[in-house]
Amino acid sequence: MAQLNLLPDVKLHYIRAKRQKRLMIGLSAIISAFFLVIFIALFIYVRFSQKHYVTALTKDIASATEELKQKQDLDKILTIQNQLNSLPELHEHKVISSRLFDYLVQTTPSQATISDVDVDFDANTIVIKGNADALSTVNKFADTLKFTDFQVSGDNPSEGKAFSNVVLQSFAVNSVGSQQGQGDITYELQFSFDPAIFSNVKNLAQGDSEGKAVKLNIPKKITTRSETEKPSNLFVPQPDQGGGN
Repeated sequence: MAQLNLLPDVKLHYIRAKRQKRLMIGLSAIISAFFLVIFIALFIYVRFSQKHYVTALTKDIASATEELKQKQDLDKILTIQNQLNSLPELHEHKVISSRLFDYLVQTTPSQATISDVDVDFDANTIVIKGNADALSTVNKFADTLKFTDFQVSGDNPSEGKAFSNVVLQSFAVNSVGSQQGQGDITYELQFSFDPAIFSNVKNLAQGDSEGKAVKLNIPKKITTRSETEKPSNLFVPQPDQGGGN
């Protein structure tokens, strides 16, 4: 059986275009509905959930701010500029503890040794333990400390007694010291020092250096380790006390 296509080509194109139009409208509706759902979800999140989250954060910030306001000198703690401004002052007041070894070498008699040094820069005190050949050497050590003066050079020079309150805390006869070369007397000296001798001197005089900014004036009548041509060991550990004092 033969079939004849009685629809003209124009009618066919019209039907095909109408079908494509319905298809595009359907796809557009589906896509629009999808984005509408996303928009509604975002709106709900921003309008309710995000608002609640922001409110909670605001309360936390307010609570933390109120707590910080209770701290004393808050601006000095948090301001970077204030921290930077405090650095020169901290540097100016720092302690030059490395000078201690030079001071010990200059003031310790050649017949004495040191086994332990305890320095308290807060209380400005020093405790020295060691050995000597005789009690007279220990007394010479104490006298050297008592009569030692200091001079600080720079734009703000100063001078005075380097050490004070020199006290011989204890001494004992070391029965095994002679055999080990330690010395016959074990001693403990405690004294105070002027903080200026460990100060960080700035604006030094021309040609001066940090190491020579503070000078100790040792009494010439006392022979100290620094004045001998071949000094022996200054720092020597304590001998074994198992044999008794």
